[in-house]
Amino acid sequence: MADLFVRLQPGAKLDRIDGWEADAEGREVLRIRLRARPVEGEANAALVRYVAEVLGLPRSAVTLARGDRSRLKRLSVEGLDNDGLRRRLGEAGGER
Repeated sequence: MADLFVRLQPGAKLDRIDGWEADAEGREVLRIRLRARPVEGEANAALVRYVAEVLGLPRSAVTLARGDRSRLKRLSVEGLDNDGLRRRLGEAGGER
């Protein structure tokens, strides 16, 4: 199982991955923009669906582990290790 840290920007014009950056603690964080609004968990649900789709995994393989009310999220991804996760994200990138 892999952990994926995400900085989410809800309410964007397009769903897209903007790339990697380091957070204040030095962790690598993936910047993702989504059209979903942060209302009643819509953005969180859209994030889980989007990441699962990008990784080519079933939606049940991706769960929100932390950050349901924060822009910084930690997702748990079953079926991939950290290297496999990084490789698939590198291949996917871009808008959807």
